[in-house]
Amino acid sequence: MSIATTTGTAHARTARLGIREIVRRLNAALGATLVAALAGSKDRKISYKWAQQDGPTPNPSAVKRLQFAYAQWILVSEAEGEHVARMWFIGANPWLDHDSPIDSIRGDKYRETATAAAAMVDDGFIG
Repeated sequence: MSIATTTGTAHARTARLGIREIVRRLNAALGATLVAALAGSKDRKISYKWAQQDGPTPNPSAVKRLQFAYAQWILVSEAEGEHVARMWFIGANPWLDHDSPIDSIRGDKYRETATAAAAMVDDGFIG
C-alpha cells in the first residue's frame, strides 16, 4: 500500500472519532503529560479532563493538533509497532531538525511532521 493511501486511511479513521475518544486513545498510547504537551497545554493533566464525557472541550487549535497526532500515531504504530511509535513521538528526529514530533506538532509544523512519519514508515528515515 502506498504512503498516500496509508495516510488517507489514517486520516479517515481519525475523522470518524470524536475528540474525546481520540484523547483517550492518545492518553493510553503516549500518556497524559505528552498528550497535553503536544496539544499545547501547560496543564499536564488536562488531557484526562478532555477524555471525560462531561469534561471541558479542547480549544480548536488543540483539537487540530490532537487529530493530527492521532493520525500520525495510527500511521507509525501500525507500520512499526506501538513501542517504536512512542519512541518516534518523543525522540529527536533528523527530519525535524532534531526536534521531537511532540514539539513539532505543538509548534504546528504539520507538513514537516507528516513527512517525518512517512519517512519512518517508508524506511526513508535518515537518523
